[in-house]
Amino acid sequence: MFGNDADFLLTLHRSHAAELRADAAADRLARSLPRPTSRGWLGRRRQAGRTSDARR
Repeated sequence: MFGNDADFLLTLHRSHAAELRADAAADRLARSLPRPTSRGWLGRRRQAGRTSDARR
């Protein structure tokens, strides 16, 4: 498959560079998307508990 070590190293370098570019693109995409608000059932339950404590 590879004629010599230089071809192997060049192929290895190119594949690694492609992986790094893909990771960077995924990171950029993740930063560009809005983060979901934390509205889990546990968060609402804590919030409801705090409001009932404030009424007392």
